[in-house]
Amino acid sequence: MLKTPELAMPRSRKVTTVCNDNRQVWTDYEEAKAYFLELMMTTEGEEHDRAECVYIQLLNVLGECSDEDE
Repeated sequence: MLKTPELAMPRSRKVTTVCNDNRQVWTDYEEAKAYFLELMMTTEGEEHDRAECVYIQLLNVLGECSDEDE
């Protein structure tokens, strides 16, 4: 039987992020989360809000995360 964290992870560890019109493909969710957490903690204003938006989507294990309002 799989443990809960394994069930919550996507089958592919690949994720695409779009922040400030910069599209990046990551091969590891954890690396992407760490990057956006650091970016969120070291910036202010609009840049902070954009990083926070992407970070929250990464926490929800989405395959594509964007700072754009849809």
